[in-house]
Amino acid sequence: MTARRTQEGRSRKSDSAFLVAPFVVLSIVLVSASCVCAPQLLGSGIHLDKIKLPPGFKITLYAEGVEGARSMTLGPNGTLYVGTRAQGKVYAITPGPGGERGGKVITIAKGLKSPNGVAFRNGSLYVAEISRVLRFDEISDRLTDPPKPVVVNDQFPEDEHHGWKFMAFGPDGMLYVPVGAPCNVCVRQDPRYASIMRMHPDGSGLEVFASGVRNTVGFDWHPQTHELWFTDNGRDWLGDDLPPDELNHAPRKGLHFGFPYCYGNNVPDPQFGRGVSCDEFVPCAAALGPHVASLGMRFYQGDMFPSEYRGRVFIAEHGSWNRSVPIGYRVTMVRLEGGRATDYEVFAEGWLQDWKAWGRPVDVQVMPDGALFVSDDKAGVIYRIGYGD
Repeated sequence: MTARRTQEGRSRKSDSAFLVAPFVVLSIVLVSASCVCAPQLLGSGIHLDKIKLPPGFKITLYAEGVEGARSMTLGPNGTLYVGTRAQGKVYAITPGPGGERGGKVITIAKGLKSPNGVAFRNGSLYVAEISRVLRFDEISDRLTDPPKPVVVNDQFPEDEHHGWKFMAFGPDGMLYVPVGAPCNVCVRQDPRYASIMRMHPDGSGLEVFASGVRNTVGFDWHPQTHELWFTDNGRDWLGDDLPPDELNHAPRKGLHFGFPYCYGNNVPDPQFGRGVSCDEFVPCAAALGPHVASLGMRFYQGDMFPSEYRGRVFIAEHGSWNRSVPIGYRVTMVRLEGGRATDYEVFAEGWLQDWKAWGRPVDVQVMPDGALFVSDDKAGVIYRIGYGD
């Protein structure tokens, strides 16, 4: 990755065979191409007829007019909270009758600095800006008259490069907040960079949980083991097919996942891996597509989808920006068996048509009825994927 900006995915590209988990090779249908530039974007039209899903599944629009829709979290009354980046806004989408369409789209905050991450706990909405975390108390009862935010913690770096944050509360009750590398690839002495941090809900006890994490914009905890799994975006400028994006597994505090020295299944980085033993680091649990910009991920624990989908990891792939053949712009799945990743396959695709993207998935959210929501910051919408309804 040179000094050129990496936006998790201004677009990324390719399609071939990809490694999944150490030594397991899976193939995903690829596209052929010869364009050396980022794919052009189609107009603002929504083309649901272009989305391909497994038999029995159906995609519909849950909410429109959600400009720049990014990370999502769910409130206890069914209200969906959505962060953004460039728009500086946070939205609340009230539930509509029957649950298949949302109600009102309400802007509850604006003028914030890349408020990408949102998390909900004990009646309060937590919002992650680049250098701080805010809290909006009793927000459910004040959507149209939101309270002034409380600053929970402002001890995060101010770098905008990979500075936007996903965040979520873990089973331990702590709030997990990542800090991306402030570069394409580099070494920084400050241990906060290229890490996943965590703190108590009041902002105290801020500490590094995992290191060597270039830029994660999505994580979740295994429903049985309660161990952390997360996606990570690989560096740029090693060619079309290297390095892979990663799905990683962090069962405990203190692990190092290799960046910037090693990537994937502990492959040395040609620039920073010289003289370093990759055995010191944790290899990825699954190698995803190269440059797909793997962002939001969730374990599926709903009852709507067929039973074989339960426990799978759903991943929103925002799409490549530096491949000669575009890849990503889809939702994929990883199957786990015995705590190991065994399968990586496409679940929903069609946002990329003839190298032109009309939409870009960012995050996924499993709803109480078992439907899967997908946010799209290009089209400014939230999709609902259901089964048999």
